[in-house]
Amino acid sequence: MRTLLRFAIITGLISVGSLQLFLPLPIISKDPTNQKCWTEWFDRDNPSGTGDWELLTNLRAEYPGKICKEPVDIEARTLTGLTPAAAGDVVTMDKDTGFYCKNTEQKDKWCNDYRVRFSCHAPYCADEVCWTDWFDRDNPSGTGDWETLSSLQKQYPGKICKKPLKIEVVTVSGNYPATSTGQDFIIFNPTEGFVCKNGPGQYCKDYKVRFGCCCD
Repeated sequence: MRTLLRFAIITGLISVGSLQLFLPLPIISKDPTNQKCWTEWFDRDNPSGTGDWELLTNLRAEYPGKICKEPVDIEARTLTGLTPAAAGDVVTMDKDTGFYCKNTEQKDKWCNDYRVRFSCHAPYCADEVCWTDWFDRDNPSGTGDWETLSSLQKQYPGKICKKPLKIEVVTVSGNYPATSTGQDFIIFNPTEGFVCKNGPGQYCKDYKVRFGCCCD
């Protein structure tokens, strides 16, 4: 009965006795062009003072026009590519305020140096760049999924500009944004590409990437 009920819900029909209820099915967009895209990485501060302060108001002032008016997400990485959790730092971060790490809140009284980027709705990026084809040169059967820019440029000569401005990464199965999978990535930027590394508690999904280039 549980299996039948689950199937009925998925197909939009629930039978309760002799009563049938038709429910509207959720519309799930699997078109990658409708997904969110990311700004470039910003690093305006370092922890030499009270900590590392990458506040949205300051970033807007220092990089006018580089961040959309209403970001939908924020991501932070150390300059070596670690997430705050992996680095062991206590940080405060949200899309409306930005990011900060206070030295006084850390066990060793010192923050790592961070850079941040913001996620915007796709039209914001589409107005700035032209997107390449999707590339999938690796799979996670080894140490992880390695879609580095240098390797892709060698494997697909002339298909990717020398200095991409944007990168977008989705799963091969389902076209779900990499940022929605809950997995950690050691590289995720347009200048280096994308790397998801297998490790304790994580087996990477298979990803594909594309790059945003200047529209010549």
